[in-house]
Amino acid sequence: MKNLKWIYYITKRFSRVDGKSRSAVTSIMPAIGIGFGVLALIVVMAVMNGFQMGSINSLLEISSYHIRVTPKENFNSEFFLQKIINNPQIKSITPFYEAQGLLVGKYGKQSASILRAVPNDVRKTDKNFTKEVSMYLGDFDLTLDNTIVLGWKLAENLGVRPGDMINILALSGGSDVDLFSDNRNFLVTGIFSCGYAEINNLFAFVSLESGKKHFGKDAQCIYGIKIEDKEKEIRTMQQLTKIDSNAKYETWKNFNKSFYSALRIEKNVLMLMVILIFLVVGINIFNGMRRMVFERREEICVLSALGARAKDIQRIFILRGFIIGFSGALPGLLFGLLLSVRIDAVFTIIAKLSYFSQYFFTMIFSPQNIIYVRENSVFLFYARIPARPFFSEAVFITLFGIFSSVFASWIASRKTLNLNIAEVLRDE
Repeated sequence: MKNLKWIYYITKRFSRVDGKSRSAVTSIMPAIGIGFGVLALIVVMAVMNGFQMGSINSLLEISSYHIRVTPKENFNSEFFLQKIINNPQIKSITPFYEAQGLLVGKYGKQSASILRAVPNDVRKTDKNFTKEVSMYLGDFDLTLDNTIVLGWKLAENLGVRPGDMINILALSGGSDVDLFSDNRNFLVTGIFSCGYAEINNLFAFVSLESGKKHFGKDAQCIYGIKIEDKEKEIRTMQQLTKIDSNAKYETWKNFNKSFYSALRIEKNVLMLMVILIFLVVGINIFNGMRRMVFERREEICVLSALGARAKDIQRIFILRGFIIGFSGALPGLLFGLLLSVRIDAVFTIIAKLSYFSQYFFTMIFSPQNIIYVRENSVFLFYARIPARPFFSEAVFITLFGIFSSVFASWIASRKTLNLNIAEVLRDE
């Protein structure tokens, strides 16, 4: 109880602003710095997560699946499918063939491609595939023989549209597959787009029957499995291995190891930014607290002479550091989440303000050029960014901002433990 009285008294004394001490004023700027740091980092992380999750979702739902099962000898596919079809963790199972090819479109335009043969009803059996594959032109229709659906960038490179014919000039496969052929003609029924540029640039889908017909006898049927929780792929893969070990099992992280590593590096670099930003703010708080200790050294020594312990006085500085960090980090967290959720509105407003300011000044100083004023397309592009804030990252950034303030205050206030009461009072 005695300690609480000292803390209350000293806090009341130290919160006063007079000509000698500007402690309250010097607390405002670090709090603002922490607030802007938290806000900026939450928004940046949310935007980066939006970019990454868009690519990851397209990669998982269209290309790699959560788990890929490549059969080996003695693999009993019927028994395997019967065992896992009722597993509540598994959302869908898609058999497919895959090969590499060189496609030839209109006017002899050529482009390399990854050809994937999938069931005709894949958009019915795999809802997430349907969600990620957005039809740009035409329909995802593989019911007729020798029909094909192309990524929009691949179709652009070939110069084709729905209704045009393309030829698979070169095709990978076994000894029974002609490397070069002019007879593998396919009708383009649709053009799709997704959130991952490489898929738009390379992927082409044909029916499972066309894959069996053209990819050769040695073409291997691979099973793409999607699960409810992609973070539990290791546990699910172990369960599948127990059912039949005569297959190669790969998770999406292993199959896309280089891509996943690149994303981790990006995330680590941004986390390094978190440390650097709050390190600068912490240094500012440290210097402010040191000055405050120096300015208050007489009062500190008087209180010590009256019986206050040095650690009790030090707790006041630490509490002030916590208040600085909390008062800056909490508004930064709230405004950061708000901006992340409405990032489209923010950039739309910026685009409008930029356009009207240019229009205004051009109308005043150069009215003959008013017809060339346009809205900045960069801001409109940013407005379409799918920002996705993660709760764990937002909490980490906020707590780290508070911790940096508390730690800097603790380091700076250690000088109170070394003050010589007699020397300070005698000097005064």
